Amino acid sequence: MKRSLQAGLLVLCGLGLLHVSLFTDLCLRYVKEGMRLPLIASGVVLLVLGIASVVLDRAEEADEHHHHGHSGVPRVTWLLLLPALSLLVYAPPALGAYTAARQPAKAVVHDSDFDPLPRTSPLPMTLSDFTSRVRQDRGQAIKGRTIRMTGFVTPGDGGSWELTRIILNCCAADAQSVKVRIHGGPALPANTWVTVTGTWHPGGTLGTGSAQVGLDARTVTKVPRPANGYQDALPLG
Repeated sequence: MKRSLQAGLLVLCGLGLLHVSLFTDLCLRYVKEGMRLPLIASGVVLLVLGIASVVLDRAEEADEHHHHGHSGVPRVTWLLLLPALSLLVYAPPALGAYTAARQPAKAVVHDSDFDPLPRTSPLPMTLSDFTSRVRQDRGQAIKGRTIRMTGFVTPGDGGSWELTRIILNCCAADAQSVKVRIHGGPALPANTWVTVTGTWHPGGTLGTGSAQVGLDARTVTKVPRPANGYQDALPLG
């Protein structure tokens, strides 16, 4: 491969990173919001390196002709073409029900005493908070309370489904899911974002590890995907 082609690949990779992180929100399908600036910086660096390489190649052109113009760049460099085209032409979809259905639910641990729950009804909660209240709050404060949570649909066996959130520590490679089994409500397609209100589904002993992490649904409402769906955030509104 000629060095000019290698420089072209660097430019394409830089443009691809800038496309998904600076000009669109596509990067949020793969990384947390906090990684956007490093991605933009990386795109700029690759773009500058590619342009600088082209300029240097032209400056050395006469010397390269003297040495018959052969370069020692390995052919494996062509592999850079694949991520560059992927970023510019086809961006893979965000993680969703397919990923969540193939991994165990994230272990949720609450290290301190539980504070009293607000009297608000329905009570907005994250899936992680609900899970820890169900299995670790020996005061059973959640008993009889109407809860409201937002997530996406992960279909299960026999028409069952789970309200799901995928959480990233850094990027899609370390994704973990939090799930709440929903009893009742319509069977919606995978990856449909919904807000569910309901009460804890009795099963096991509330406040212990035997308690089922489930909700008897009273209402299920479709909602738009949040701007950053990789956080276990409280429902809006």
